[in-house]
Amino acid sequence: MSLQETYGLLLALLFAAAAGAVGSFAVMRRLILASDVMSHLALPGLGLAFLLGFNPLLGGAGSLFLGVLLVWRLQERTGLATDLMIGVVFVGAIAIAALVTPSQDLEEALFGSFEAVSSFGFIAGMIAILLIFLFLFQFKEQLVLSVLSPELAAATGVKLSRLNLLFLLSFCLTLIVGLRFMGGLLASSLLILPAAAARRLTSSVKYFVATSSIMSVACLGIGFLFTRLLFPGWRLGPTTIMLGALLFGLSLLRPPR
Repeated sequence: MSLQETYGLLLALLFAAAAGAVGSFAVMRRLILASDVMSHLALPGLGLAFLLGFNPLLGGAGSLFLGVLLVWRLQERTGLATDLMIGVVFVGAIAIAALVTPSQDLEEALFGSFEAVSSFGFIAGMIAILLIFLFLFQFKEQLVLSVLSPELAAATGVKLSRLNLLFLLSFCLTLIVGLRFMGGLLASSLLILPAAAARRLTSSVKYFVATSSIMSVACLGIGFLFTRLLFPGWRLGPTTIMLGALLFGLSLLRPPR
């Protein structure tokens, strides 16, 4: 394996760790189903990138960030739930994507593939993942408190509006890193499935976050070995998600607590 491929594998595994951690907080905040919808916010940018001939990752990242900011602003202005505003913006994003996206070029960006990563790409990805973990470490107590009792969180000085925006941005950043390896749609699944399995197997917040992150890394790592050694014709993204679904199925064998 070349140095650039090693960079790619390491970055993909770190993305999986971040996705598992962010996904666990999304479960607690009841935003986990919205994560799949949020991934569709990348579609207009991907379509414009293909249409105008620039990097699809930049296009997808740009429309994701703009979509997240629009969701947050609408939620602030209307007072309606975040997941409802995500749905509203999602509908508009799909309409724009349908108008500008050349369908024959979209498959690779949606479903992804493992590729070598340059030194610059590796550094940029590491910075993004570091920012995600720094946010979760710095605000973990506030995130949990805002879920358990928003009124108590506000009374203790937690700025719920800012916290909501920062979480949405960290979610968005996780999807952008995943877009590089698994595509926008499948990256969101790695946020969902390990967190769902970990929720079945753990009872404390600390173990929930750690277990979700470890399971996410395991799914992607095993998926990489499968696609490289056993089934070279398979794609990394769908294989990883298939393993995540299997992991969740196995978690159902545990009796309810």
